[in-house]
Amino acid sequence: MASEKVQGRIIDALMSLAAEKPWDKVSLDDVAKRAKVDLAALRRGFDSKFAILEALAARIDAEVLGDLDKEMAEEVARERLFDVLMRRFEALQPYKEGLRSVHKALTADPLFLAAWNRIAVTSQTWMLTAAGIGAEGIAGLLRAQGLVFAYARAFRTWLDDDDPGLARTMAALDKGLREGERWLQRAGDMARVVAPVMRLCRGDGRRKGRARGEEQAAEAGAAN
Repeated sequence: MASEKVQGRIIDALMSLAAEKPWDKVSLDDVAKRAKVDLAALRRGFDSKFAILEALAARIDAEVLGDLDKEMAEEVARERLFDVLMRRFEALQPYKEGLRSVHKALTADPLFLAAWNRIAVTSQTWMLTAAGIGAEGIAGLLRAQGLVFAYARAFRTWLDDDDPGLARTMAALDKGLREGERWLQRAGDMARVVAPVMRLCRGDGRRKGRARGEEQAAEAGAAN
């Protein structure tokens, strides 16, 4: 496994290259050369460009989580979440041009987008947690997925927002979160409906597993 310092250089190398040319034109060899590591060191740290992007998301998660405003604890949930997500945009600012290239690739490739959604849900689960909003279980998963959609709309605004104060981004995020409050409420209702079905499915799966085990044991006994 590459050291944290080397991993950081690799992430920065990928994003600087993505800022210079289309995402699909950036090769792992390019990344290794820009990061001043050999391919063996690159492979020890990451197995693909996607894995490097995933590490960037984790880096941003950690940066946001390490810089929370404790004074926001008394604010309503939407305001806490707004503050957390704006901190995320601020943390992403150095990678903006590279992320513009990544975004173009995502919108052109459904499989890439579907794979990235998993990473985005993980990140937004942490953002919900940072804002003191339940992110566990089925309801938490639904909340995180809804937040991915709301954040993605604000993200598109952010990519073209050249205002140092990110006024347009703030407005887009605020609108998305206000609309998303209804989704967050529905998420809890949906979770209460889905949970019994999930428990039933798990119970049915266990019963079938036991039945298969009993059949196999019976066949083994007959063979002996």
